[in-house]
Amino acid sequence: MASTVLYHLRRGARRPWVRVALFSVAGVGAALASALLAPLIPPDLGNSIGANAVDQILSLLATSMLPVATFSLATMVQAYGGATNTATPRAVTLLMEDTRAQTAVGSFIGAFVYGVVGLIALKAHIYGEQGRVILFGLTLVVLVLVVVTLVRWIDTLSHLGRVGETIDAIEVAASDAIRRRADAPYLGGLPWCPAPAGATRIVAARAGYVQHVDAAGLQAAAEAKGLVVHVAALPGRFVHAGRLLAEIAAPTHGPVDDATQARLVAAFVIGARRTFDDDPRFGVIVLTEVASRGLSSAINDPGTVVDVLGALVRVLALWSERRAMAPAAPLHPRLRVPGITTDELFEDAFAPIARDGAGTVTVGLRLQKALSALYAVGDAEFARAARHHADLALVRAEAVLSIPADLAVLRAARDDLGRPD
Repeated sequence: MASTVLYHLRRGARRPWVRVALFSVAGVGAALASALLAPLIPPDLGNSIGANAVDQILSLLATSMLPVATFSLATMVQAYGGATNTATPRAVTLLMEDTRAQTAVGSFIGAFVYGVVGLIALKAHIYGEQGRVILFGLTLVVLVLVVVTLVRWIDTLSHLGRVGETIDAIEVAASDAIRRRADAPYLGGLPWCPAPAGATRIVAARAGYVQHVDAAGLQAAAEAKGLVVHVAALPGRFVHAGRLLAEIAAPTHGPVDDATQARLVAAFVIGARRTFDDDPRFGVIVLTEVASRGLSSAINDPGTVVDVLGALVRVLALWSERRAMAPAAPLHPRLRVPGITTDELFEDAFAPIARDGAGTVTVGLRLQKALSALYAVGDAEFARAARHHADLALVRAEAVLSIPADLAVLRAARDDLGRPD
């Protein structure tokens, strides 16, 4: 199950402590490397740099970097709280995985560790005259890296946790998931079809959301035993103990051995929450949540909805574009997998905005323009879905708005859908 292992490694590598730990180890290694490389320095050059020159710089790093790292962590926590209140709690995971913030904090802590270890080794007389030269050079390099990181960190802090930055992060995550699924609409298999009578049921062992399906692992297990796997649970589906994950059709319709069943169950990664990686609909839903939060009476920010609608148009247009380029030959011919429909994506994207923004003319107008754009860039399926949601949004607005001039604007925008420019 190589795909499952890579999935866990990819998600584990995004955790903030991993980068901090790597920088800390690098700091220790850099501080101790000076003693190992000391023989490379000529003795005459070693006498030209005294211990005090390095001692003071290391003391500066050791005393200043830890407060800077602590302040940065406090700022990050505050930004995450702000994103939770103004955007959506589901976006905080993306902000925590931001490599810029992780690199900054990791650099500061790594510089602190480097300074402390360097001071201890210097006081223990590990380096010698020649080792202090290398230590001095490495310390200057660390100082330059810290200054560059501080300058970049100041720029990052200026918009960390802002609504616009959060929308951009969600759009990137949703676009990546859309691109991967559009390139393999059925996880590399064939379109789903009902399993024959007598097929073996593969069920979940615990409750949670399907986060990842190892299609290559399913194909390998099916190929080894001559099976056909009818997948029933895609990433994003909530399952419970005993809920169907897949049905296995064997040529003889005989029982599937326990080892093969266990291997097939292991191909489904189940976790407590939905994730963005392999769940395109989740990214779209989270974008819509940001728009709904902007329409709430506590925030009342239609501009956020306008930004989200632009992001949704780009994400769904990407789905239309990449889906048309998907390879015809399946990578995993023994899999039968349900696909994501255009109706599902449009429902996730626009139904909540149309409902919550029915009383706001600005939102209704932008929604009609967004649907008109998707009508123009997509295929016939896109056109049908865009027309349906444009009509539904207008019906919702007519049920709430009472001023004829406002309704006239929305009706005119709806009539423009499908007209050539």
